[in-house]
Amino acid sequence: MKVLIDSERCHGHGRCYDLAPDMFGEDGEGYGTVLGDGSVALGKEPDARLAASNCPERAIDIEGAIR
Repeated sequence: MKVLIDSERCHGHGRCYDLAPDMFGEDGEGYGTVLGDGSVALGKEPDARLAASNCPERAIDIEGAIR
């Protein structure tokens, strides 16, 4: 599973890095960024889904998620 942020949709609310700080960070202007290559560590899938579901702009995409 991998997380991605669509920079065109991100408005910088910061919920992603507040909810999942081991997966997301912020750039110099407060917009969300993916840490590393976006791979979600085993057991951290719920955190990735929580961050994605709490993004007001739906700027977080999850690849390879089993639903």
